[in-house]
Amino acid sequence: MRRPDRPRTPRERRWRGSGQGPQPSPALLVALVLACLTLMTLDQAGDSSPLEPARRAAGEVFGPVEVAASTAIRPFTGVSDWFRSRDAMQDDLIALQAENSRLKSDLATQGYDRNRLEEYDGLTAAARDLGYDLVPARVVGLGPSQSFSSTVTIDAGSDAGIHPDLTVINNDGLVGRVLRVTRTTATVLLIVDSDSVVGGRVGESMEVGFLHGRGVLGQDGRLDLELVDQTAVPAKHDSVVTWGSEAGGPYVSGVPVGRVTSVYSSLRETSTRAVIDPYVDFGALDLVGVVVPSGTPSDRAVIESDGDLR
Repeated sequence: MRRPDRPRTPRERRWRGSGQGPQPSPALLVALVLACLTLMTLDQAGDSSPLEPARRAAGEVFGPVEVAASTAIRPFTGVSDWFRSRDAMQDDLIALQAENSRLKSDLATQGYDRNRLEEYDGLTAAARDLGYDLVPARVVGLGPSQSFSSTVTIDAGSDAGIHPDLTVINNDGLVGRVLRVTRTTATVLLIVDSDSVVGGRVGESMEVGFLHGRGVLGQDGRLDLELVDQTAVPAKHDSVVTWGSEAGGPYVSGVPVGRVTSVYSSLRETSTRAVIDPYVDFGALDLVGVVVPSGTPSDRAVIESDGDLR
């Protein structure tokens, strides 16, 4: 049996309307605009404005709330600033530590640098006083060389214009003579070596003799002087300078060697021997100058006889 047809009703819409709310009336908009203009006009009156009591009351109510909220969230908002400040402080600390280390290093080497500068100034003065060109060099080694017990190695060789049998001095006096060279180094025989013999002149008398080393460095390093004229007696504290060799090698003339500290006479041999205290401290050699002929080509600056650098 066929059921009677039900009357069809329109299907209910899930979404009603077009999605837009009710539109405000033009009169309401005009009223709001007029109200805003009125409030702005009243607010321009400053402290005498009718709105001032209301503003003050709102401040009394919401002011403490704002302060409390700011205090509560400050630890959280300050986290990023704390990390930035911490990184900046670490960078500053590292920079300060580096600067402190540099200052300590400068302080530790201040005396060393001052001594080197004084030695260089002294070497320049020696070139002027003696009238010789000098090749400056540093002592880089100390020790025996073959049969010689007292030698040093300097950091200048044939490339600097140095060859064997050249005089070596420092700002105090005579150091020795060049034994052998390489391109970049040279071996120097010290005058305190037991096989070293240097011709010397004593004091104002200009008596000549021969200086012999004892092979001892340091404060006990002494030289023995035997005069050619065995009847001559040098005076204590007389200064001794180099006698000089033909063509200026191995020793040029006029270089200070030392001073007389004591004199011994032998009646049996009718001779006199003087003990010489050298001016140079051989246990602390650093900067030396090698006497070279004027105009010698060199791979480094040469101190000329007038004290200028070439």
